[in-house]
Amino acid sequence: MLTRRSLAAAAAGLALPTVARAQESFPARPVQIVIPYPPGNAIDLLVRALAAAMQPHLGQTAVVLNRDGAAGAVGSASVARSPADGYTLLFVPALVASVLPVIQAQSGLQRNSFRPICQVFSNSMALVVKPDSPFRTLRDLQAAARARPSQVTYGTLGVTSIPHLAMVQWAQAAAVEVEHVPFRADAAVMTEVLAGRLDVGSIVLGSAAGRNDLRILAVFDAQRHPDFPEAPTAIEQGFDVAPASFGGLFAPTGTPDDRIARIEAACAAAAQTESYRNAARNASQPSNFFLNSADFNRRLQQDIEQKAVLLRGITVQ
Repeated sequence: MLTRRSLAAAAAGLALPTVARAQESFPARPVQIVIPYPPGNAIDLLVRALAAAMQPHLGQTAVVLNRDGAAGAVGSASVARSPADGYTLLFVPALVASVLPVIQAQSGLQRNSFRPICQVFSNSMALVVKPDSPFRTLRDLQAAARARPSQVTYGTLGVTSIPHLAMVQWAQAAAVEVEHVPFRADAAVMTEVLAGRLDVGSIVLGSAAGRNDLRILAVFDAQRHPDFPEAPTAIEQGFDVAPASFGGLFAPTGTPDDRIARIEAACAAAAQTESYRNAARNASQPSNFFLNSADFNRRLQQDIEQKAVLLRGITVQ
């Protein structure tokens, strides 16, 4: 004879497998990865390589969508407003959490708008000069800046870009004042340096790959880059400055832990594939470009704290 208790037990027994199947089915449809920049740049090539390598591990297509605007804020904000279900992800540098919430407060982005899933790139910054520049070391640059306050010029790809903040950090460590000239891209900065209209260029190190018409004055990293073994670090030259533009996959805050874990596992597997490692090598990535969610989050929190200090002294027009 069926009682209420036995019927309840039977219903519970049927419900458990149903819940398990629902959890196991993620993702049940294609996953969208938004990159908030135009196609064709280095970060765009990396996300496309990663998405292709993740697909076999997700069991679903990973679709890359470029949504450019406001230096990355438009696409990033669109993901922050998306349902936190794991189906809409963001591929960006850490500045989406450490810089954009400060300089573009109207975008609605917050430092905690996203959960880091996995780091899959880490770009070093560098200072470059023309081959016949009188600056042979950072100490030479420091001496010139002290002798001519605010007259030594440097270019970057824009105000509050990571190359700009790298130079701000170095100038603070060197106790000097230098004049910033913003451009729209590293290529324009390097052209102006070669023409002699800029004393120094602060760029993403990978932008100098394959070029022999510039001299790298210093690399901002903990160790020398394997692609530029002759270029000394700022640390070697007595300045403890090593900022980087690192990043990878993020999800909107509130995305369930089990879905974060599922995506992280697919990302970790993809990062080890030969196809993604080739893309990383072509983009001058270090061998240790990958970090899991926990380590990525720790690095992100450190970056948020550091950038908060740097941004206090910068006027954004």
